[in-house]
Amino acid sequence: MRHAGKQLRRSSIHDVASRAGVSPATVSKVLQGVTTVKAENVQRVHDAVEALDYRLDPFAADLRRSRRRIIGAIVPELESEFFGSMVTALERLAEKRGYALVAATSRESEKREAELIERMHDWRVAGVVLAPVRSEKGSGTALLKRYGMTGVLVDRVMTDDTLDTVSVDNASASAEVARQLVEAGHAHVLLLGLSDESIAIHTRIDSFRKAASQLDPTMKVDVLLAGGDVTALRAALATYFGEHKPTAIYSLFLKGTLVALTEFRRRGWHCPNDISLVGFDDAEWMQVTYPSIAAVVQPIDKMAEQAVDMLFRRIDGLEEPAKAHLEPCKVVMRESVGRMRQHRIEGEETMADPRHHQR
Repeated sequence: MRHAGKQLRRSSIHDVASRAGVSPATVSKVLQGVTTVKAENVQRVHDAVEALDYRLDPFAADLRRSRRRIIGAIVPELESEFFGSMVTALERLAEKRGYALVAATSRESEKREAELIERMHDWRVAGVVLAPVRSEKGSGTALLKRYGMTGVLVDRVMTDDTLDTVSVDNASASAEVARQLVEAGHAHVLLLGLSDESIAIHTRIDSFRKAASQLDPTMKVDVLLAGGDVTALRAALATYFGEHKPTAIYSLFLKGTLVALTEFRRRGWHCPNDISLVGFDDAEWMQVTYPSIAAVVQPIDKMAEQAVDMLFRRIDGLEEPAKAHLEPCKVVMRESVGRMRQHRIEGEETMADPRHHQR
């Protein structure tokens, strides 16, 4: 039996304009975040939108530019706190400007990254925020250019003179980690990662080595990479510890921090008494676990804000040379890093009691 009730009609922009006592053009400006509209009219429009439960149709195209009020976001994955928080921030910022966000994951696949760019081109999105795959060899950037799409690259940023980029200052962050570990008396540090194909990882390694050699030429710095596979990294780290015992590990990515902690537990080691640990990237669990884990904290919200600002300037027609924006990181030393005290008995070095080194 067919439902005999009256079907509710979706409110239109003209309904909002009529209720607010302004023109449809004014409603459009308010919903797009244009700041030149009088405050009293802005409030009227917002009140009318709420009363009528009006929602923008993101799939309705901008007839002037044949585009929709949709922003695309392509990231490698959503499991990590970094990319999950990044997408959440991008969505919030896009909605403030009256746009919807469509997010998808490349799953670290160069082929899928290209497919997603093509899909978003077909959807006529207004612009794309792209975090390239780890290898940085995907064709996503080239496709953005080929299709004439508006785009901004974030996080894993390639050298590019045609697209705006937003990333963190990996060099300064890693140099600061080196400085603090040297200051704490560490003489042997292992850098742990998957692959140095990424410019970001390569920069972290080079900057740490350079800073360490300048601050303490006697510091031994090892690098352990596993070619892009976390399972292989676990095996490689177990083998490494069978032959070496550094005083500290600097993990170059979040999952590497978990790999290190898992191996510590398997061996019965405790931070910082047996070994110290610093991870690049932070997560809530790292702050509440015991001991709390030292971390390089990336300013995710600021990165998202910068990316969205750059993207919308381009959407609005800005034509100027592409810009590369770097956001500074904060290095937070927590309980997982101890100060070394020299014990010449049997040539070993051990950690001081962590209660005496907290900052």
